[in-house]
Amino acid sequence: MKLRRDISGFRVRWSDEYARRWRQAGYWREETLADIALEQTFRDPQRTLLIEGDVRHSREAIYNAALRLANYFQQQGAVAGDVVALQLPNWSEAAIIALAARILGLVINPIPPIYREAELAYMLGETGAKFLFVPAEFRKCEYPSMVAKLRGELPALREVIVVRGDAGRDTAWADASACEALASLPAVDPAAVFMVMFTSGTTGRAKGVLQTHYAFGYKARQMIEAWHVGESDLIFMPSPVTHITGAIWAFDIPWLSGAPAVLLDVWTAAEGIAAIREHRCTISGGATPFLQQLLAASADDRGALASLKTFFCGGTSVAPELIRQVSDAFPQCLFFRAYGSTEMMTVTLGIASREDAVYGAETDGVVRPPMQVRLLGGDGREIHEDGIEGEILTFGPEQFAGYLDPRDNADAFDRHGYFRMGDLGCRRDGDYLVITGRKKDIIIRSGENISPKEVEDALMAHPAIAEVAIVAMPSAVTGEMGCAFAILNQGEHFDIAAMRRFLDRAGLAKQKYPEWLELVEDLPRVPSGKVRKDLLRERAREIAQRQQQLTANQQ
Repeated sequence: MKLRRDISGFRVRWSDEYARRWRQAGYWREETLADIALEQTFRDPQRTLLIEGDVRHSREAIYNAALRLANYFQQQGAVAGDVVALQLPNWSEAAIIALAARILGLVINPIPPIYREAELAYMLGETGAKFLFVPAEFRKCEYPSMVAKLRGELPALREVIVVRGDAGRDTAWADASACEALASLPAVDPAAVFMVMFTSGTTGRAKGVLQTHYAFGYKARQMIEAWHVGESDLIFMPSPVTHITGAIWAFDIPWLSGAPAVLLDVWTAAEGIAAIREHRCTISGGATPFLQQLLAASADDRGALASLKTFFCGGTSVAPELIRQVSDAFPQCLFFRAYGSTEMMTVTLGIASREDAVYGAETDGVVRPPMQVRLLGGDGREIHEDGIEGEILTFGPEQFAGYLDPRDNADAFDRHGYFRMGDLGCRRDGDYLVITGRKKDIIIRSGENISPKEVEDALMAHPAIAEVAIVAMPSAVTGEMGCAFAILNQGEHFDIAAMRRFLDRAGLAKQKYPEWLELVEDLPRVPSGKVRKDLLRERAREIAQRQQQLTANQQ
């Protein structure tokens, strides 16, 4: 693939050959979400698109609001390719901003609300964002004050628009959305970048991921088809709209499928259950913590989630035991693991029916054409056999257009254009993929590679364990050893002796056992729920240093 300059000024990866092939196959279509929204609003303007608490937003209301905001952007001198950042919770305004930007060919940069000065300055500076939308206050953070401290570092930032509250010296949402509706719609190139979303940064500096209208639209349609989402469905989406899963299910899929989405700005399991019950939601998904908490909170009321028919789980490691537990608790719902990333949204698409339920728990789902997956062994040769672990590389029409900083592309792709996911996995029964661990998570103990995920999955079957994450800890004897950070279920007791006895019964080789157990109240996470193993590795190093010092003092 070659690099070419996008209208935004970003340098994107591009192949004329693959673009032609994917257009001819119908994977890439000559349309953007703005075109779909116009058609759907004309077809059924009063159909509900989004639900927030007691408020139902119709297609017409959201589309007209987007037209007014698009006119505001134009009046402020915005041109195609300019970046609009939004640091908002799961509010309807986020969907309006995303649609208004796409109407004009602007680029959105969703930023998680939990980020503060350092992350915000970095992301706004990297994208050159000209507009920023923030809440007046959310979860005790006063965003306008935070942004005001950064204005001197952000010369490109023209306007800060404050949503739901006093704007002070900034622009109020009411003023930005008070314009007349945009009179004429410009032509927008679907090959252009429409979103920059930064990776979670679990292993270092966050990277800006460039997504095009083509790829995002294709992936939304494929998910709708694979999981049979239609107008009779209702989506409950707990993932943040500033994360790839939340963005596609709140911004795109309600327009494309006709299924309204229920938004929840502050997640609690109780609020989630109440929303699912009240609106009789049929489809949902999210990272492991969402599913764990829903299961625990509904223990005394299994009817609370009776309307659900599909729940996909991914974004972080998903233990087979968790999928088995929720499948037993809610037999009317199809639970399964799915695998993807900000760069490649869904490499696998879970399972299609209850007949494949065993694959939903024990694998990360089926790889469906046109998605292509290669597994490479340590010698660089491709692995075709089942059950043999290798590095996962992927390629297909949903592939992102490269990183914001082109230097980040250098090691991210092989010479054939396949993206290196950074994960290890193996095939099962040919078409199913099993994620066995992160390439960077490998523990090298006495020269032997140990994948933490296998041990984590085994420990998750213990009744005392609510969640566990295992990382490498320095060892003077073996080089590295496993350090397990565990959250216990309420009232439970667990120690390293109990862990060893349990792993003995599970039949794992003793060299795989963690040699240190640290009980914790919580695990550090990114907004999507993924565990920050880089921070846990730092904590493991600190523990090892303290133990080493303690031993030295005793001597």
